[in-house]
Parts: sequence; C-alpha cells; structure tokens
Amino acid sequence: MNARRKRTLSYEVVKTSIQRRIAEGGWQPGVRLPSERELVQEFGCARMTVHRALRELEAEGLIERRQGSGSYVAELHPISNLLQVRDIREEIAERGHLHTTQVCSVAREKASAEIAAAMRLRKGTAVFRCQLVHLENGVPIQYEDRHVNASLVPDLLTRDLSQITPSAVLFENAPLTEAEQVIEAVLATPEQALLLDVLPGSALLMVSRRTVSQGAVASIARLYHPGTRYRLIGSFSVPEAAGRPA
Repeated sequence: MNARRKRTLSYEVVKTSIQRRIAEGGWQPGVRLPSERELVQEFGCARMTVHRALRELEAEGLIERRQGSGSYVAELHPISNLLQVRDIREEIAERGHLHTTQVCSVAREKASAEIAAAMRLRKGTAVFRCQLVHLENGVPIQYEDRHVNASLVPDLLTRDLSQITPSAVLFENAPLTEAEQVIEAVLATPEQALLLDVLPGSALLMVSRRTVSQGAVASIARLYHPGTRYRLIGSFSVPEAAGRPA
C-alpha cells in the first residue's frame, strides 16, 4: 500500500472491516483480535487510525479491550429461552446493551391462503404485516417478518415500531395464553443477507412462532438470526417424585 493511502485511510474503513469479519463469523466471541501493530501492518495505516477504530468498536460493545492482554470479540450473542416468549428489547436491555430497530415496512394486507390457514382466519381477512430488523449495539441480530391479527391489535399501524416492538404491542392488546415454536436452519436470501449484514447463502436460524390469546391466533412470525450471532436454549425441571431414572 503506498504512502499516500497510508496517510488517508480513514478509521471507518478499518472499523467496518473488523465489524464485517466479526459479523460473518471470521472472528468468534472470545477470540483475541490481532494487536494494534498487526492491524497497522494489515491495513497499511497509521496506528492512531487503528486505535480510534478499536475505541469506537469497544464503545459500541462489539469488542472488549483488556489491559495488558489485547482486544477480544465481545460475547454479543443473544440467548433466548425456547420455553419463553419474550420481548427482544427486554432481552438486550438485560445484557446491558442497546436495542434499536430498523423498520422496513408496516402495512395492512389481505391474508393469503397460507397465512389465513396458519392464523385460523378466512382467506382475504385483513391482517397487518410488519418487517423489521432488530440490532444489538448496532449489530443486526434478528430480521422479524410478522403477521398480526388486525381485529386483536387494531391500532398497530399507529404505533411507532422504532420505539416499541410488535411483541410489546401484542402483550398489551392480546395477552399470551399459548405459543408454538419451530426452529429450522435456512440459508440467507439476498434480501435477508442485506438486512442482516451477512453474505447471501449464509446459515440463518429461523424461529417460526405462532402466539395465541384466549383461543384466537394473535400473530405468526418468522424470526431470522445470523447463525454466528444467536443461540437458543431450553431448560425444564421435573418434580422429584415424577422423575424416572435416565
């Protein structure tokens, strides 16, 4: 790299490159990043440029800098309990991280045959569809594609979904009484890849969720997560008297 480029290369270029490498799974949580000296050699830039990029990544919670040890990829991965249906904003807040939402679209539409069957409605019934990307400390972790029963949540289109999640609106209007979830591994379409900042064809974890309130289906959602940034857990306990030897 020539001397002129070394002088003019901005810290945003270094920062974006590191962000992308983490997002695409090249550097997993807990992995130690190359030293500042090594990054200076890799990018052919000034040490101050690398230092600022790392400082901003640390402020955003994407990396951790340990005195005398170096920089490490932060444990950003959300952990969702399969046995609970929770608001993603609350999950992120509990980890001390910042949740933001990118609203792609919110609209009223007529339920297709497939959506109507899943929601136990007549074909053509009015439903709301919302498509959003949820970010944790600026990193996309979930693409939400949700259909909502308009009769149960009639004011959804008037709500600012950049400030309140569809889940929170549903909890207000249609208290959860049942839920079904199915987890599948899928490959990212070009559109999904763009929204989640991964490469097309990358592995995604898709959670298909149907929520029910007092016998009526309140919503069905497909929640897509980059495979390198999300994991799901489930736990349960059995009363001792009811347990059987393994």
